[in-house]
Amino acid sequence: MRKPQNNRRVPPGPGQESVWDYPRPPRVERMPARIEVRFGGQVIVRTSNAVRVLETSHPPVYYLPIEDFVPGVLEPVESTTHCEFKGAAAYFDVVAGAARSLRGAWTYPSPVRGYEELSTRAAIYPSQMDSCSVDGEQVQAQEGDFYGGWITSAIVGPFKGAAGTWGW
Repeated sequence: MRKPQNNRRVPPGPGQESVWDYPRPPRVERMPARIEVRFGGQVIVRTSNAVRVLETSHPPVYYLPIEDFVPGVLEPVESTTHCEFKGAAAYFDVVAGAARSLRGAWTYPSPVRGYEELSTRAAIYPSQMDSCSVDGEQVQAQEGDFYGGWITSAIVGPFKGAAGTWGW
């Protein structure tokens, strides 16, 4: 994976996508890849029924069926934020064994029209997990504590999130 040093679009190679070709407002698309997330030394979710949200300048954010998580791993917390596109987000602490990730996952329980598929799914911050993988490939977390993008070798940037990218 090439990691650009500036905000110039990296041309995608064969089998790659540029985040600069993603739409705004974001689009939800089904992603039948095998997704696995490990936390606290255990697999907390494994699914082939993910969707991903694609938005200009951002790596995809994967939303996984809440029913596919190990029971008890997602603990709802009293915390909300608002997305200009998707609506009000609700958060979960992610808990596995002695490990706890505060607000490590989120969902849109009543999303705005066009994002209904997110209502039964949760997204995970890969930076807060032991590991996340897409079809066996280890995911690199998007920089910045605000974003939850998943970077694989199929995605090129540059990516919003790092210091100095807020104005993109």
